Parts: sequence; C-alpha cells; structure tokens
Amino acid sequence: MGLLLHFLTGLHPGEIAGFIVFVGIVLATYLAALVLIVEMIFEQVSRQPEQRAAKQLWPRRAVLAAATLGVICMMYGYFIEPYWPSITHATVPTAKLAAGTRPIRIVHISDIHSDGQPRLEERLPALIAAEKPDVIVFTGDAINSPAGLPIFRRCLNELSGIAPTFAVKGNWDALFWRNVDLFGKTGARELKGDAVEVNVRGTRVCLAGAPVGQPGLKEQALSRVKPEDLSIFLYHYPSAILEAARQHVDLLCVGHAHGGQVALPFYGAIITLSKLGKQYESGLYRHDSTWLYVNRGIGMEGGSAPRIRFCARPEISVIDLVPADVRQATREVHSSSIN
Repeated sequence: MGLLLHFLTGLHPGEIAGFIVFVGIVLATYLAALVLIVEMIFEQVSRQPEQRAAKQLWPRRAVLAAATLGVICMMYGYFIEPYWPSITHATVPTAKLAAGTRPIRIVHISDIHSDGQPRLEERLPALIAAEKPDVIVFTGDAINSPAGLPIFRRCLNELSGIAPTFAVKGNWDALFWRNVDLFGKTGARELKGDAVEVNVRGTRVCLAGAPVGQPGLKEQALSRVKPEDLSIFLYHYPSAILEAARQHVDLLCVGHAHGGQVALPFYGAIITLSKLGKQYESGLYRHDSTWLYVNRGIGMEGGSAPRIRFCARPEISVIDLVPADVRQATREVHSSSIN
C-alpha cells in the first residue's frame, strides 16, 4: 500500500490522463486479442469455421498483430534494454572557466536501484573508467532491497577508486532505507547539506548537495554556494532547478525520472513521478545561467513495479564543463554493446 501511495502521489496531474490512456489502450488490445483467440478456438472445436470476407479479417489480424508486437516489446524491455547502457556526452559552457582551460569532466550516474542480482553494477566501473572522469557523482536511489546493498556498495567502492566520488540520497533512500548505511566505507563522500571544494588541475570547483526528505538541507547546501563559484549541485529531484538558478549554480545534476523508464517514440516518458512532469524528463536543459542534467538512471523502480525499460536505456552521463567561448552545449549518445 505504501508503494502504491508513493506512486500515485508522485504523478504529475498532466501525466495522469496520459497514463490512463496508455493503460486503457494496452488492456483493451489484450482483451480484444483474448476474445478473438477464444472465438478462433471455439470455431475449430465446433468444426464450424465462419466464412469471413477479407474486409472483415483485417481488424482481427490488426488486433492480433498489435498484441504480438506488445509481447515482443515487453520481452525486449525485460531481457535486453535494462542491460544495454548508453553513454551520453554533453558539453556545458561556463564563463567561470578561463579561456583555454581544459574541460572538467563529470561522470553522472543515478538511480542504480540494486536488487539481489547484479545487472549493470559489475560493468559500470570499467565503462566509467574509460571516460577518464575528473569527478564522479551519484544522485540517489541506491537499492531496492537490503539484498542489493552489497552489490551497490561494491560498485561504488570501485568507482571511488577511479576519481573523487560524491553522492546524495534519493527518495527511495529516504523513504525505505533511512537507517541503512549506504555509502560508508565505499570511498564515496555523501553530501548532507554541505559543500566541498574539489581541485581539478588547479581549478577550484564547489561541489554541494543534499538528500531529499530532510527539510532545510537543500537550502543549507545552496546557501554555501557563492554566485562567483564554479559550482555543481547534486540533488535527486529536477524541481531543484529554480532554487539552483537563483544561486547561479553552473550545473545541477539530478535523477529520479528514469526517462520515464517506459517511454514511447516521439512522445517520450509516459510517467516521470516528478512534480514538474514531462518538463524535465531526461537529458540536458538550461534555466537562466544554470544547466540541468536529468540522468535516466541505471536501474529500475523497485517493489512490485515490473523490471522493464523501453525507449529509456540505462544512462551514464559524461558532462564536460568548458570555457564559455565554446558557443553552444552539445549532446551526443554513444551506446555500448549488449554483451
């Protein structure tokens, strides 16, 4: 019941209608397919196959084809896409870096949602190390169950050996695992309303962050970011963009939306569980002088939710902060192999 309430209260009003329509179409398709199959079985058993004109057959075939395609999509979403990560490259210009300064590379991951059996956790360190990051950030939702904790901690421990690694807690961490030590002895530093200074080849970067579910800590962390600082802020929800922009944060890294986890071509996420709905569902955005990156996450929603991804592949975001003389932010997607 708690998970159901968590889901329902997370829906943006604008997403409810789309979700209902999508579920309604799926249910209607499979109900119609079931009726047709029963009808066809009855015709064969009774040995009285009806003679139908060609124009009467195509609706039956269309329904059965749609149902078959749906099964194929579900199999793909269960067996293939959750294990097929994409590496997304974004270039973010900032006037706070002097001209000619080498890019500062941030690797951003989120929503690992580790279960009792690893999915991508064992592959992540090698994939991320190949990108040669200066800093690695994780923006919350670590595990789906206590059985996933050793898998998550082992992954984070390997990541922290690649580059300085920072983490914040997401809504699953705050709601279900408040008293679980997620980050201890992993080498990753948890940000709990504080800010730290990271030196990257002589450039000072202010890195701040806060967990969700603890009132005042987000505001406390943002208050420690000076407008003139080259700054990165870590939070779980995209809704922090307005406050981050007021504080002139250069880059806000968030997760939570999973890119919908199930998305449709040309439409995108069906649901995001974000207060802002589809406004910030995945990828790179800009609000005033602040850039926002919404990572699609690595894992999948826990509890009784199906472990399916469709048109929302697991994502490793590689974000290069560059001097503002690089005129425009760019975004490219490169996919690793399924193997």
